[in-house]
Amino acid sequence: MAPDTRHGFRRLIRAVAPLVILILLLPFALTLIYGTVAPVSTVMLWRWITGKPVERRWVPLDRVSPALITTVIVAEDGRYCRHHGVDFGSVAEIIETEDLREARGGSSITQQTAKNLFLWPSRSFVRKVLELPLALWLDLVLGKRRVLEIYLNVAEWGPNGEFGIETGARRAFRKSASDLDSHEAALLAAVLPNPRRRDARQPGVRLGRLAAIYLARAARFRTAASCVAGH
Repeated sequence: MAPDTRHGFRRLIRAVAPLVILILLLPFALTLIYGTVAPVSTVMLWRWITGKPVERRWVPLDRVSPALITTVIVAEDGRYCRHHGVDFGSVAEIIETEDLREARGGSSITQQTAKNLFLWPSRSFVRKVLELPLALWLDLVLGKRRVLEIYLNVAEWGPNGEFGIETGARRAFRKSASDLDSHEAALLAAVLPNPRRRDARQPGVRLGRLAAIYLARAARFRTAASCVAGH
């Protein structure tokens, strides 16, 4: 590489580096205000930018059915109350999996919240690496209850831009999230991995079977949500 080229490359690195550092640190700064501010997800932002519909009604965790809270935890992250944002056992499984597309279930609820708030939805090793420190930070700064509250309010629950459990419950069952029974909660939990292909309002056989599994788990592991009980 010619001296002039090397000099130009170094100047470019020096100019770009502060911007890259700022972008990387921004999520950590935003987390500090998310304890009181109702955040939106990157998917919601992208839909707004591209002119697609977005519907979301924020509800506090104490206005969400306890059955839904327990069922989502046992379905998405059974050790949620026992780790500090990252379930390193599941992370190890992902590292050993050659195809990331087959590694469903490896992300904790806190990692999924970090992804929804700050990253992009498609699977990649880079995204997984960025998720880890963000998840640890979210758990430290916000705590279990607030992280779960944010997760339930930014997750996608329908095929046409329906975000948040209140919107999902009203779309599927025409009732508030606070009024969901155990069966309805299990159906909504089963929708979470792919709300654009799974519909709690019109559940197929496979969705019904998955919901039944989650319903049984929730009945068996009632203490799985103990860390988010109360205020």
